Amino acid sequence: MNKTAKALLLSAGIALLAGLCIAQRSPRELPPHAINEETRVTLDLPVWTNPPAFQKDVFTFVRIKYSVSGKYGFGHDPLERWQIDSPDSDINFSYRLQQMTSMKVNPDGLFLELTDKELFNYPFIYIVEPGRLTFTDEEVPILRKYLLNGGFLMADDFWGETAPRGQRGHANEWGNFHQEMKRVFPDRDYVELDLTHAIFHCVFDLKAKPQVPGLPHAQRNRGTGITWEREDAKEPHYRAFFDDKGRMCAILCHNTDFGDGWEREGQDEAYFHEFSEKQAFPMGINIIFYAMTH
Repeated sequence: MNKTAKALLLSAGIALLAGLCIAQRSPRELPPHAINEETRVTLDLPVWTNPPAFQKDVFTFVRIKYSVSGKYGFGHDPLERWQIDSPDSDINFSYRLQQMTSMKVNPDGLFLELTDKELFNYPFIYIVEPGRLTFTDEEVPILRKYLLNGGFLMADDFWGETAPRGQRGHANEWGNFHQEMKRVFPDRDYVELDLTHAIFHCVFDLKAKPQVPGLPHAQRNRGTGITWEREDAKEPHYRAFFDDKGRMCAILCHNTDFGDGWEREGQDEAYFHEFSEKQAFPMGINIIFYAMTH
């Protein structure tokens, strides 16, 4: 792992999220390769640079490409679910991370498969909608080795506890992804994190476990107090796997959708203030800070 990337230091004066301007951006099609400057300029996304001395020593947001095999009753998914919310979510979050901390952050996010030889050069990886993925037999030992040798996984945007498989929109996404993680870690299981854990307080002091619905759900339920997307997903869960030394190596953010909070920050002012500003960005920054300093 890149040692300097793990030496994350907060700046002395972190800007308040309340002072952020709402970025006026809309969802985009995912570029065919890694995010680059041409993509950001073309899509009117944030553009920033780092001092030349930091060009190869910055934090990079790495999104994992995965397959949907139909093993859990979903069938093959031609929409390639690994790309949901990107590139806006990846770039917006990376921009806020470098804006609100002293981290030097790579504006060129990456899309890697677990089998990519470059994987072990990056200490953090992100998987979206993992309730529908299936790891290949080749990927399972690679992910285990990555996580037990200093890597960190954040899984985000999967909902539901016990709903039947195969019913569109009501799949047992938690059960499915849990089975996949047990293939990676047959010798251990997750630990449910309670609100006293440092990951909820290390940068932003969160008073409740964040639950961020996708924008359409938030708009449909505005004023009702409903922040969940499914009836079997009312409670947000943060479940962690730990390595042999007790270091957290994976956090599964279940019954919440941070990716939408990052992607859609400029599409609805009320959504920005309620979910992006107060929950999605603070929790994401907390996770990165905790992962890079432990």
